[in-house]
Amino acid sequence: MPKFRWPPLESIPGLRKRPAERPSLVVVGLGNPGPQYARTRHNVGFWCIDRLAANHAIDVRRRHRTSLIGEGTIGDTRVVLAKPRTFVNRSGDAVRYLLARYRVSPEDVLVVCDDIALDPGKIRLRPSGSAGGHNGLKSIIEALGTQQFPRLRVGIGRPADGGDQIGFVVGTMSQAEEQLADTSVACAAEAVASVLSDGIERAMNRFN
Repeated sequence: MPKFRWPPLESIPGLRKRPAERPSLVVVGLGNPGPQYARTRHNVGFWCIDRLAANHAIDVRRRHRTSLIGEGTIGDTRVVLAKPRTFVNRSGDAVRYLLARYRVSPEDVLVVCDDIALDPGKIRLRPSGSAGGHNGLKSIIEALGTQQFPRLRVGIGRPADGGDQIGFVVGTMSQAEEQLADTSVACAAEAVASVLSDGIERAMNRFN
């Protein structure tokens, strides 16, 4: 089977000929679209975007080909918040579109996603790195051709030994897990604001 090749940026359908105003940071929360996935573990990236939107009065409802997008400010810094309309394993489509639309570099995109290697209630901020088994990050790395973009992982825990990992991440949480997840999401939203005000190194020292 021939290897799939991503199309050049200028060929992406729906891309503005005149670029949108360039933000300092594009924050992309990963998740699966559709109400049946709304409260599943794989969608904590969406929850983080919703929390940021609520905290900073940013409306994330404008539909584009690959994402729901909101533009606004956190503090005095211009940002874009995005929730891909693709499934998690095709997140690269959405992130590639956002880079082209806003004329930003991978280093200017912060990806928020779930992580089974972290306990519920924990978060981990990194400036770059491998996919670590996350299909959404794998898709983004393949689409951009680089691992050099920051990511904020939100812990969801892992299934019991021998448990179905796919079923686990697309499953819903217990009430106790949701309480821990809400704490993580609130912390993740603070971490994003800290990245903007203090820089990623200081934010890592504070939140990791």
